[in-house]
Amino acid sequence: MTDDAPAASEQEAPSLQMQLVQTLQAVLPAHALLWTPEQTAPYECDGLTAYRQRPLAVALPENEAQVQAVLRVCHGLSAPVVARGAGTGLSGGTLPHARGVTLSLARLNRIVAIDPLARTAQVQSGVRNLAISEAAARHGLYYAPDPSSQIACTIGGNVAENSGGVHCLKYGLTVHNVLRVRGFTIEGEPVEFGGAALDAPGYDLLALITGSEGMLAVTTEVTVRLIPKPQLARCALASFPSIESAGDAVARVIAAGIVPAGLELMDKPMTAAAEAFVHAGYDLDAAAILLCESDGTPDEVEEEIERISQVLREAGATRIAVSRDEAERLKFWSGRKNAFPASGRISPDYMCMDSTIPRWRLAEMLRAIAQMETRHGLRCCNVFHAGDGNLHPLILFDASDPDQLRRAERFGADILETSVRLGGSVTGEHGVGIEKLNSMCVQFSPEENAQMQGVKRAFDPPGLLNPGKVIPTHPRCVEYGRLLVRGGLLPHPELERF
Repeated sequence: MTDDAPAASEQEAPSLQMQLVQTLQAVLPAHALLWTPEQTAPYECDGLTAYRQRPLAVALPENEAQVQAVLRVCHGLSAPVVARGAGTGLSGGTLPHARGVTLSLARLNRIVAIDPLARTAQVQSGVRNLAISEAAARHGLYYAPDPSSQIACTIGGNVAENSGGVHCLKYGLTVHNVLRVRGFTIEGEPVEFGGAALDAPGYDLLALITGSEGMLAVTTEVTVRLIPKPQLARCALASFPSIESAGDAVARVIAAGIVPAGLELMDKPMTAAAEAFVHAGYDLDAAAILLCESDGTPDEVEEEIERISQVLREAGATRIAVSRDEAERLKFWSGRKNAFPASGRISPDYMCMDSTIPRWRLAEMLRAIAQMETRHGLRCCNVFHAGDGNLHPLILFDASDPDQLRRAERFGADILETSVRLGGSVTGEHGVGIEKLNSMCVQFSPEENAQMQGVKRAFDPPGLLNPGKVIPTHPRCVEYGRLLVRGGLLPHPELERF
């Protein structure tokens, strides 16, 4: 799997760095350009900390004109560009390129306008997800997609990954809540996708740019859809004696025609880790717990919660607690929202996987993961967006031990291949990045990957935007992918030599 841009030799890198720095100094303020090892170290990885690489320079533009200027410089020097928001991604999507520039959009953090009548917010790409809802709250509105990292993650990153969250079952992913995306191509040409209207003429390029992981254009501004805050929300917390009964409950809720605002599943190890961290009141004896939320008017919520509780009881729930007020609802959700940091308290490192499967195969998948724990000799905590079959197994390991890192990689590849075999996908909302590059070979044929490369070339002919990510390029892709899953992933530095 090779980068589109050629790798630099050790002798070439210093001269290229100085050329880049000197040229960028002409278009950026001194404080907006970093290039020493100490300055670039904080940018060497995103939330996938197992892989690290320092860029030649980090640019921190403060306005769109500076973003445009940086891109024109990099295009002129054939320097790869990796756009970065808050760095909360979990698939290595913002891992720097060794001979390129990391383009941080963190300083483009202004909420341009909120239109309460049109129910839209126009924001720069560095605005935090949660900040949009905070700004819209005085109008009785909020932005629905709510990733667990919403306190820190940026809207530009959400667009890049097509992020979801615990309420995506009812309110959709980023792609369903964005009206317009503005930015620049690698040449520095302004480009806009979508618009203020409900539909835009021509091909739906807005859906194409959403989830494109920074490979097609650099996003600088986004217009999002806002929705009214529900009058009431209540959450049912249900305990189940087995994974099978919890998985059956998920299928029964959906089959009953109920569309909860949120429907999340956590297995026993994950429940224990979360409860020790936030004390949410979870049942530590349950094999699995479900969080099922209803929102709307008080009458709607009362009726739906009763229906939900009945379905959960029929599915074998041994205990059901319904939040009595907003404070208790937030307490129930606090464990789920803090599942990742809770896992960090019980393990030196974790690898958070992200795949999708059909909802009715949840129990089968969890049994398979339990077998993988034995096979790979590592623990795994499971938390799922159960309503739409999006899995987040957290593989616990110690990255300082090379053997544990290799086993964690093999474990992750095993999960992804099993997801495909069960009729799912290798990714849900965290993106492909570098983490799932080889597993893309399991799901897509060389011809399909070539078609995706064709789309990238149409937007980025020189292949300078986030090169070496998402789309495998080796002609033996399918064969290699299967060998990886059976024999174990190669360490990341070796990927570029394959």
